[in-house]
Amino acid sequence: MRMPIGIIALLAAAILVYFGLAHRVLDRMRLNDRTALAFILALIVGGFLNVTLIRSPELTLNIGGGLVPLALAIYLLVTADEAGEKTRGTIAAIATGAAIYALAKLLPAEPPAMFLDTLYVVGIVAGVIGYIAGRSRRGSFVAGTVGVVLADLFHYIELLARRTPGRTWIGGAGAFDAVVIAGIIAVVLAELVGESRERLQGGTSKKDERREGMAGMLGPLDSDVGSDSSAASGSGASNLRSSSPSSSGSGGSSPDDRGDGGSREGGDVS
Repeated sequence: MRMPIGIIALLAAAILVYFGLAHRVLDRMRLNDRTALAFILALIVGGFLNVTLIRSPELTLNIGGGLVPLALAIYLLVTADEAGEKTRGTIAAIATGAAIYALAKLLPAEPPAMFLDTLYVVGIVAGVIGYIAGRSRRGSFVAGTVGVVLADLFHYIELLARRTPGRTWIGGAGAFDAVVIAGIIAVVLAELVGESRERLQGGTSKKDERREGMAGMLGPLDSDVGSDSSAASGSGASNLRSSSPSSSGSGGSSPDDRGDGGSREGGDVS
């Protein structure tokens, strides 16, 4: 039995997280290693669990491919710093879901008609659209994963509107692989583009930092020179002040000496 590519991708991601190789990405998404590993484990285990929500038309929810991505998306949106990022992530998820729903109408139903499995194409497209719409790492992940889940939900709404019998499996079967692929691609694109942009901007900022550093080094030197010169002038003035009282003191002592001599002379006269 062939292991689904979604499980393989999650196991690879778990290894990267465990050895700390994904720390930078998780930090940008406001996730720590334990939380990320817990969500990965929930995705893997939940991928084998299904819950039937509605009988007719049948609506089945896969825990790992549907419920866990929604819970993780809500967590990422709640922990977002800015309200604009929350709004952008929600709108990006809806836009991605609509794009995937329209793409599913254009793609052939049989995978052999394409060089790549339809579900993989859906995951790749969802990841790219998720990044373009979400922009940030969290927004991209939310848009990519939830977009695939919303596409299944849009399909079920279509069945209800047309009163057509059928079955909708949210996040189940191959859609699980599409959800995982979409989330990974969206985050990887956001990381690569964001890292490249930060390095390009960091090149100019480093020049400014060097200039500020030189100015900071020259500033203290100038102040030290000024303080040394002022200290030297102050010490010279204090030396002049200290020398003048001593000379006056010595000059003032001569009358006393003369007075003593006068008294001695007076003594001799007497």
